Amino acid sequence: MTEKDPNKGYVAILGWSINCIDALERFDRRYVVVAPYWAEEYAKEHNIPYIPWDFERLNDRSMEIAERLKEEGVDVAIPLFEETVEWAGAINAVLMSNPRLHGQAVLFRDKALMKRRAQLGGIRVGIFEEAHDREDVVRFLKRVNQTLLKLDGDPDDPIHLKAFDKAGCLGHRVIRAPDEIDQIPDDEFPVLMESHLDGWEFAVEAWIYNGKIRFLNISEYVTLGYSVFVPATPELESWRNLITKEIEKLIKTFDIEFGFIHPEYFVTSDGTMYFGEVAYRPPGFKVFELLERAYGFNAYQGMVLCFDPKTTEEELDAFFPREVVDAKGHAGCFGVYPRRRVVSKLEMPEETVNHEYYEYHELTPPIEETVTKRTAFGTHWGLVYFFGDNPHQLRDLLRHQEELDFYV
Repeated sequence: MTEKDPNKGYVAILGWSINCIDALERFDRRYVVVAPYWAEEYAKEHNIPYIPWDFERLNDRSMEIAERLKEEGVDVAIPLFEETVEWAGAINAVLMSNPRLHGQAVLFRDKALMKRRAQLGGIRVGIFEEAHDREDVVRFLKRVNQTLLKLDGDPDDPIHLKAFDKAGCLGHRVIRAPDEIDQIPDDEFPVLMESHLDGWEFAVEAWIYNGKIRFLNISEYVTLGYSVFVPATPELESWRNLITKEIEKLIKTFDIEFGFIHPEYFVTSDGTMYFGEVAYRPPGFKVFELLERAYGFNAYQGMVLCFDPKTTEEELDAFFPREVVDAKGHAGCFGVYPRRRVVSKLEMPEETVNHEYYEYHELTPPIEETVTKRTAFGTHWGLVYFFGDNPHQLRDLLRHQEELDFYV
C-alpha cells in the first residue's frame, strides 16, 4: 500500500470496483468507498475504507451521505457507474458549495436534456424526440423517413431507441420496420428516439482539470457492443485535431471544470462530426484496463487526479503520457456472446488462443444451457483480451472473433 499524503485531496469513490480500489491502494490519495451493503464483509476483511449506502433513487435521505462525507473531511465524490453520477453531483454540490453541480449531473443522466444542451452549445446532433408509448415511435419512424424523402417501396432508414438514464448499450435497440415496434415491452418507456447516423462511431475518454484537457484517448469500436481497441488506427487518429475541438466545445457547453468524460461521436465521410452522448464516468468494456496495457498509466488514478481540487499542474504533467506516441502497442478486447441457442461448455477457439496477439480471457463456464436471445446490445458473457503492434491486424482479428464459437 502506498503512503497517503495528508496535503492531497481525500476522495469518495461511489460504486464498487476491485480494479479501482486496487489502483487507489497504490496511489497517494486518501479514499473511502461508498458502496451497497453487500460489499461490507469484503471491505472489512480487506481493510478497505468503506461507508455503506444504497444508491436507490435520490430521496429525502440523500443529504445524509453528503453531510457524512463532509464531516469525514472528504473533498470530492467520484462516480464509477451511471447509477452514481447523479449522486456524485448532489454530493459535490454540498462538498464544494456549488449547487449547479447537481443540475450538471442531471444533464449527464437524462439523454434528452443532454441533447438539448448540446444543441444550445452549437454541437451537431441527429434528430431526436422522446417517446411515451408505441404510437410515438410509429410517428417518429414515419416522420424521419418522410424527411429523408423516401418513396414508396424504398427501405426505411432505421431509428434508434435508448433508455433515458441507463449506461450506453443497455436498452439500446434499432427499429427498422413498424412491426418491430410491437416487440418493445411497456416497461421500457419512456425512451429517447434518434435518427440513424451513417458514419464511423467512436468514443473518447478525456481527463479534464481546470477546464482543460489533460489526456485525450480515442477508442475505436470495431463492432458496437462487441469490440474496442486503443489507441485507434492512424485513419481515425487523423481526425484528432477536429475531435479535440469538439471536446473543447463540449467542455464549454456543459461547464465542465474537472473530472473525466466519456463521449461518443459519429464522423461522416466528409469529416462532419455528430455528437451521440456523453457520460461522466469510466467507460464499459474495460477501456481503463486497456489504456493501462497500452500506455502503462493507471486511468483510475488519473481520474482521481482530475477530480481532486488539490492536484497541482506538476503532478498532471508528470502523470499523463503523450497521446499515441507513448503507447507501447494497441490493446483491445472482444465481448463474447454465444452464437448457439443451447450450450454446454466453454471452449476457447484454438485459432484465438494460438494468435500472437491473444493475452487472456475472463469467460466462465455456462451456468444455464439455454441461451436467452440477446436483446438489443445486451450484456456479453465475458471479455477476451488482445495486444499487438499493428492496429489494422488487431482490428481484423477482433472482427473475426464474431464468427467463432466460444460456447459449444
